[in-house]
Amino acid sequence: MANAGLQLLGFILAFLGWIGSIVSTALPQWKIYSYAGDNIVTAQAIYEGLWMSCVSQSTGQIQCKVFDSLLNLNSTLQATRALMVIGILLGLIAIFVATVGMKCMKCMEDDEVQKMRMAVIGGVIFLISGLAILVATAWYGNRIVQEFYDPMTPVNARYEFGQALFTGWAAASLCLLGGALLCCSCPRKTTSYPTPRPYPKPSPSSGKDYV
Repeated sequence: MANAGLQLLGFILAFLGWIGSIVSTALPQWKIYSYAGDNIVTAQAIYEGLWMSCVSQSTGQIQCKVFDSLLNLNSTLQATRALMVIGILLGLIAIFVATVGMKCMKCMEDDEVQKMRMAVIGGVIFLISGLAILVATAWYGNRIVQEFYDPMTPVNARYEFGQALFTGWAAASLCLLGGALLCCSCPRKTTSYPTPRPYPKPSPSSGKDYV
């Protein structure tokens, strides 16, 4: 029962991480305009995501421009896009695989070992998905830091971490944690001992053998 609860907890955490990865990929706040240094705080907020750049006015009006040309994007943005999409697709596959191996499901009840192996495979796929998301967000965040501290970058063109980046880090952590918990349901190898041979029963002695 405890193993089933641990398995369910791992699946819920990994599923929440997968939802977080989708939200992080869709949000445009991967990096926000920095007002550090001598920058003058204006009545607008500038932020960029994987798919568009937006400007939010103090009046509540938001104007966004989608990145039209794929080849015009820098290599970091293209790689981040690819890794996030791969992580989301792997997470979707892991959900279906792990669902089959869950103890609370009726699938494959006749083969308990194979059912537990399906849960472990789902956990491994969740781990790979979490690693892809973690690499994507860490790579993008490292690029922001390099550009921020680069003396060649103009002060009015520096950005900081956005909310979507923190969401991606949290999503990657949940996928890794949930996948690790699912892998803990790996079936243990049972040691088979040879069946003991029955000893022959002694035949009852009769009184004729004695004088």
